[in-house]
Amino acid sequence: MPIYTDIADELYGPGRGTVPGGVKCYTARSGPITLTRVQISRPGLERPAGRYSTLEIPSLAVVDDKDEKYVSAVAGEVRALLPAVGPVLVVGVGNRRVTADALGPRSAGGVLVTRGLAPQNEAASLGLREVACVSPGASGATGIPLVQLLAGVVRAVKPAAILCIDSLCTSDPARLGRTVQISDTGLCPARPESGKCITRAMLGVPVLAVGIPTMMEADEAVGRPGFVITPRELDSVVKKGSNLLALAINKALQQKLSIAELCYLAN
Repeated sequence: MPIYTDIADELYGPGRGTVPGGVKCYTARSGPITLTRVQISRPGLERPAGRYSTLEIPSLAVVDDKDEKYVSAVAGEVRALLPAVGPVLVVGVGNRRVTADALGPRSAGGVLVTRGLAPQNEAASLGLREVACVSPGASGATGIPLVQLLAGVVRAVKPAAILCIDSLCTSDPARLGRTVQISDTGLCPARPESGKCITRAMLGVPVLAVGIPTMMEADEAVGRPGFVITPRELDSVVKKGSNLLALAINKALQQKLSIAELCYLAN
């Protein structure tokens, strides 16, 4: 049976069996945070070629979403995959009306948008990077596929990179609401028919993705298709997870600002 997961280290990480050729894994622990990096260097595997960083932390339902050690850990992994300069387009992917799929739009709501606030030479003199942000919503509500909407935005903004935020699927219930994954492979869901696939090949610019697993397919457990498992504290996971991701993305993009300053400005 196929394993439906967006988390690369659930396929290739420590304890997952023989690692195929073209895949390298690295794991380190610092306090309550475990970092696993998976580098896939060839096509044809279950996840696209590229780099995946997975941070395991205590449950997002109970952590302090402004805790510097978690914010800085996520921000550091995001920053490492971003181009050093140039505008960044942040995209909140998902449906705000469905809690398990609302992580992207809610995170996007906390992103510090700097594009258009001041002439870019003034923003640059203040150490601010140009950031634009959109949350297109579900394609069923707009009638326009997500990638078509973003193609128009890309032509207008001309970003150096796109950073997508989305809810992820896991194959391990222990990962629900406890993991953050950052990748440079674009947004490539385990189920491509979801309509959320966004890649560099489609839009012509690098596409990063960051997300938290909020659901797990439960077909095998209940014997019926279409069932999913979510964390018991789903509301808290999405609320605190979106706050953490927004703050970490702001920190990755605006390195000269402190976490306190970012909290003030974003609100």
